[in-house]
Amino acid sequence: MTEIISHDILVLGSGLAGLRAALSASIATRGKVDIAIVSKVQLMRSHSVAAEGGTAAVLRTEEGDSIDLHAWDTVKGSDFLADQDVVMRFAQSMPEEIKQLEHWGIPWSRRPDGRIDQRDFGGHGYPRATFAADKTGFFEMQTLYDTLTRYQNTTRYDEWFVTSILTEDGEFRGLSAIDLATGQFHVLLGKALIIATGGAGRISGFTTYSHSVTGDGIALAYRAGIPIKDMEFIQFHPTGLIPTGILMTEGCRGEGGYLLNSKGERYMEGYAPGKKELAPRDIVSRATITEIKEGRGFKAVNGLDYVHLDLRHLGADKINERLGFIRELSMKFVDVDPVYEPIPIRPVFHYTMGGIDTDINGQTRMKGVWSAGESACVSLHGSNRLGCNSTAECLVWGKITGAEAARYVTGLSGEVKPPQEAIARAREALYDDLLKREGKESIYTIRQELRRNVDENLGVYRTGEGLEAGCRKMKELKERYSRIAVRDRSTAYNIDLMYALELGFMLDVAEVAFIGAFNRQESRGGHARLDFTKRDDPNWLKHTLALRTPEGPRLDFSAVNISLWEPVERKY
Repeated sequence: MTEIISHDILVLGSGLAGLRAALSASIATRGKVDIAIVSKVQLMRSHSVAAEGGTAAVLRTEEGDSIDLHAWDTVKGSDFLADQDVVMRFAQSMPEEIKQLEHWGIPWSRRPDGRIDQRDFGGHGYPRATFAADKTGFFEMQTLYDTLTRYQNTTRYDEWFVTSILTEDGEFRGLSAIDLATGQFHVLLGKALIIATGGAGRISGFTTYSHSVTGDGIALAYRAGIPIKDMEFIQFHPTGLIPTGILMTEGCRGEGGYLLNSKGERYMEGYAPGKKELAPRDIVSRATITEIKEGRGFKAVNGLDYVHLDLRHLGADKINERLGFIRELSMKFVDVDPVYEPIPIRPVFHYTMGGIDTDINGQTRMKGVWSAGESACVSLHGSNRLGCNSTAECLVWGKITGAEAARYVTGLSGEVKPPQEAIARAREALYDDLLKREGKESIYTIRQELRRNVDENLGVYRTGEGLEAGCRKMKELKERYSRIAVRDRSTAYNIDLMYALELGFMLDVAEVAFIGAFNRQESRGGHARLDFTKRDDPNWLKHTLALRTPEGPRLDFSAVNISLWEPVERKY
């Protein structure tokens, strides 16, 4: 017997965007709308707690910053693929979000005069990264969660794994999910859905992401018939710790850290003389890989050659105050104390600019479904995201989608009826297909090969030959996935089953990323091809859309909003 539970709004994901959306819907209705937050992890274990460096906002117009400058920096940083109406709304909205978190009690770092402090971040024309030491995401999450507990209208479903979006006649009806603690299959009915599940960073083997970030929400939307957009654009953070990939925040360079090659040179002076280490991430990552490929990196026994992130000149006091967590991570994981030694780093898979196609309000093409944060592609970041704009995006579109969903459900009457055919399909896919497969393929071998394929062929630099090989490999892996077997048949915390489901999601997302990258014959932002080295605005100033078909992804395109600034050559 399937247990059926009803709520007004289902929020899928409990990170910054999900919590902000639930809070926004609660505030908009004074706690009168019935909200469920569904997450496959315990709420405060969402990957947003790992955000370190800061959150971008214009707070000091009297000192030279401006909304227009933040918008221009974001558009230029995106290599002109961002939708400019979206960017302007974002820049205008963020100052209020910082002040709102301040009123809710976040411990922002302070200037000596007591005002909120801000620091430099890559690609920004003004120091507008608002921060709480180097644990910004954690403190933002804690503040949102503390504030949400004031309302009694929210039910949490921690450690529930969602397997499908339930639809009827093309309209949203609910979610199917497994309670991981019991293994029981459930149906959550809702009038509206906000997808806030984050990105897909675990398709890579060398990544800053938590193990839980496997593209679930993006793949679920894709399978439900919602297009996903611009998945070929992947951001590599310039400073991933060797050999783990743990993020060494951009705040390290914002506070004045240097990047040094094996000759002791600050090599960014030759790639972006105006910004040096504070150039946008795509430029710094390409520069670092170039240094390594041309023999000016340090050799590593595991094949991950590296360069140095040098903080020594900052001094112990500044490192302990502003970058204490970075010092702790370096000492624990590689036995390097950055007060005395440089940190070994190289570019690492860090962010997916693409995601679920939405409009400026975060609404998808399916009525009653919104998306916010990294799972969405409202097209704020275009082909390259500026540092500290991601946590900011979660706050802005968490608020927007929560309010929009609340307005939508309060205008509806009656209860959602269970979509019996969709529920039956969801049960069948799980119990009559996946759990009954008797194939000999290993979930873990396929996952390892997927990640190797992404790391080798969808990296900082790409080639047509490599991308074509990557596409072929994805087709092979998807075919082999049909012959896996879930060996563990237990009910409580069946991690074998969870990994099998996650692998299916990752295969869908990675396939779209490969096909989009192979198809896009230019270099722009996070998509750098050695066989098409120039940006090609006449042919490729457009978004890539992918729609699911039985034969695989079908690509389409949509226009970029160019309402403020015409594209120009991107220099720093």
